[in-house]
Amino acid sequence: MNRTDRLYALVEELRAISPRARSARELAKHFEVSKRTIERDIIALQESGVPIYAEPGRTGGYAIDKKMSLPPLNFTPAEAVAIAVALSQAGEQPFARQARSALRKVVAAMPGPEGDLARELARRVMHMTPADPGVEILPLGGEGISRAIEEALLRRRVLKLDYVDKNGALTSREVEPGVFMGGRGGFWYLVAWCRLRDDVRVFRLDRMAAAVVSDERAPDRPLEGFASDVPEMIVHGTVLD
Repeated sequence: MNRTDRLYALVEELRAISPRARSARELAKHFEVSKRTIERDIIALQESGVPIYAEPGRTGGYAIDKKMSLPPLNFTPAEAVAIAVALSQAGEQPFARQARSALRKVVAAMPGPEGDLARELARRVMHMTPADPGVEILPLGGEGISRAIEEALLRRRVLKLDYVDKNGALTSREVEPGVFMGGRGGFWYLVAWCRLRDDVRVFRLDRMAAAVVSDERAPDRPLEGFASDVPEMIVHGTVLD
């Protein structure tokens, strides 16, 4: 990252957590530069008129005037993630950097537990490639299936699926949702722990004939187990089930 980009990112980082402060050491680790470099950057920003000030004390650091941040926002976690999905499709289009900045502000401005839940849900909804223009690929069972997946991810519940596999066979599955991914060609995929296969499997949204959210809470499984090699498989059109 060149210095100009780092200065911009520094402002956005402080704005996202305002009015809380972040130490020079934390900022240096985040941007992979020295503490002295961060201190020089902060001075340069202050001299250019950015309202950054130092908070003294053991838990102090640098903070930005809260007037440059958003007031608390009452989005639901699902609404915040819907914004995230929409903004993530900006790719390298004009204003893509501003879209990512807007997303950080929205999530940072959500108060307390709602913000924490939104950030956790956002980790489980990914969009790897922009959708093809004009392409809308719906599940076999209709739009209600997408809502069932959203609810299962949000509430961490086991999902019951009727699914047409890659060989055309209709099977019934109980799955523990991990990640909902948008991939090439406008397709969406649910990466989940399949109890029938006793392993992680990828389910393509348009092959789902039915989806019901159960009352059973899904066990906590490491997110990395769902997302390690799967994006590469989806990008190249490989579906596990």
